[in-house]
Amino acid sequence: MDLNQIKQRFGIIGNDPELDRAIETARQVAPTNLSVLVTGESGVGKEVIPQIIHQFSARKHNVYLALNCGGIPEGTIDSELFGHEKGSFTGAIETRKGYFEEANGGTLFLDEVAELPLSTQVRLLRVLQTGEFIKVGSAKVQKTDVRVVAATNVNLLNAIRDGKFREDLYYRLCTVPIHIPPLRERKDDIVLLFRKFALDFADQNMVPAIRLTPDAQELARNYRWPGNIRQLQGVVNRISVLESNRTISAEVLARYLPAEGAGNLPVRTGNAGSDYMSDRDIIFKILYQLRQDIDVLTARLDNMPAEADGEAAHNKLLISAEDVHTNAVPTEVPLPVEEPVSIQDVSAELIRKALERNGGRRKPAAEELGISERTLYRKIKELGIQ
Repeated sequence: MDLNQIKQRFGIIGNDPELDRAIETARQVAPTNLSVLVTGESGVGKEVIPQIIHQFSARKHNVYLALNCGGIPEGTIDSELFGHEKGSFTGAIETRKGYFEEANGGTLFLDEVAELPLSTQVRLLRVLQTGEFIKVGSAKVQKTDVRVVAATNVNLLNAIRDGKFREDLYYRLCTVPIHIPPLRERKDDIVLLFRKFALDFADQNMVPAIRLTPDAQELARNYRWPGNIRQLQGVVNRISVLESNRTISAEVLARYLPAEGAGNLPVRTGNAGSDYMSDRDIIFKILYQLRQDIDVLTARLDNMPAEADGEAAHNKLLISAEDVHTNAVPTEVPLPVEEPVSIQDVSAELIRKALERNGGRRKPAAEELGISERTLYRKIKELGIQ
């Protein structure tokens, strides 16, 4: 399978030489059992590399699991990775397999590996060297055969210098390094990605696709995109929702980009990652859902036959409105109040409702809100949500 076929299969857009080199390296290393470390800023699409490696390896018919190490509380990360025995800690009501046991014979992708605590790094190093691990609360050594691909947006050499990452683990993970370039270094790919996201949004929501004027294309190429592909997709979705004119000029596009000073700030490489405008993303999602509900109601009213009896028509209107309210709105939105309400207040309420609907499970709640599980966990801590 050539490079273009791989891109098509995995939905990769772009022709940047460094991106092509990363894909080719992934294809070449796939048949081996070597550990791979994928590096690059947050939002560049590092998660596609382990998928390529798995699909072109002898393990492709076995399980592929991905774990975001930054989205799991420090106190439970060992249990997630290695499993635990019943009664080993409060809440351990039954014996549970960890990712290394579940992925036996397959591939395990450890995203944001720099977020692992040092004690967990020691256990990870052991399983990489010997294939052996011990469940939390157990004394029994177990064996596993897992191909590990790790990824990080942190400079691990700096983390080693600061005592936050083990040097021996770094060299064990980084047998084959693969770097994904940031979007600002892929200028010719930016417009291609913009067009792809615009068409995807149009197909999913049955609306005309937005397009950039030549001056807007130039602005997009020269903007820094600190949030990379994730930020670009968010901008496309917001413009697609909020702009009625489907031809987007540079002036309009500029309104959806951070001020120049903010755009020139370094991309964060600490614990938080790049979660650009996550609060506003949630609000825009709700606004879009409300707009859909209004369209549904309007269509029903337009199709309503004229009623000779005014009271009957009034009753039909009430029924239609109630039906839209109860069936068409998937997300509960707080009703307006007299006091001012901040974005943080609205975000906290939306997150609470999403968690309630999903039984407290963060992953489906994050998917419903359109944000990453790691971002959701961070917002829960920031907003003090119980």
